[in-house]
Amino acid sequence: MNITVIGASAGVGLATVKRALERNHVVTTLSRSLISLPANNKLNKILGSATDKVVLQKAIKDADAVIVTLGTGKSMKQTTLYSDFAKLLVEVQQISSSQIPFIVLTGFGAGDSGNYHTFLMKLFFKYLLKEVYKDKTLMEQIISRSQMNWTIVRPGILSGKPLTEKYRIENTLFKGINIGSIHRADVADFMVKQAENQTFLKQYISLSNQ
Repeated sequence: MNITVIGASAGVGLATVKRALERNHVVTTLSRSLISLPANNKLNKILGSATDKVVLQKAIKDADAVIVTLGTGKSMKQTTLYSDFAKLLVEVQQISSSQIPFIVLTGFGAGDSGNYHTFLMKLFFKYLLKEVYKDKTLMEQIISRSQMNWTIVRPGILSGKPLTEKYRIENTLFKGINIGSIHRADVADFMVKQAENQTFLKQYISLSNQ
C-alpha cells in the first residue's frame, strides 16, 4: 500500500519510514529536512512544510493511509505548528472524497491523559512542556472533531532502543495506568500496523513498553 509519513526526517517519523519500508510499503515522506536514508524505488521524498497547502496536497494525493509524526525537535517554546497543520489537514481532506486512515502521533500528556501522569511528571509537563502540549491537545481536538478516520497515538517517554513488537496498548484512561517509556521503533511499528488495518478507529491509544 501507499503510506505517507508527515514529519519524517527524525525520531519516530524516521523510524516509521524504516518500518513501513521493512513491511514492503511504498512510502512518501514530507519533511522540511533531508531524510538520511539511501535511495529506494519504494521511497518518494518531498521537501517542504506540512503547513503549505500545495505541498500537503501533493504528499497525500495518492496515499492509502497517512501517518502524522510532526515534531518541533527539542524546542519547548510556544508553537502553533500542530494546530495550524491540523486545520489545514482537515480542510484538504474535506476536498477529497476518499476516507483513508489517519494515524496521528501526539504523546501521553496531551488532552485528558495529562491528568493520569504521576506527580513528578505533572510538574515536568507544567514547567517544561506546557506550551508544546497545549498545541498538541488542540491538534487532537481539531482532528477528532473532523469526519476523518483518525487514530490518535499517545506514547510514553521515547527511547532509542531496538524494535521489540512487545508493547502495551491502552485505549482507555484509568487510575494507575502507568504509561512509562517506549522505544521509538515500537511506536513506529504500531502506527504502520494501524495504517494497514485501523483496528482502533477514532480512539486515543496510549503506548508503553512497561
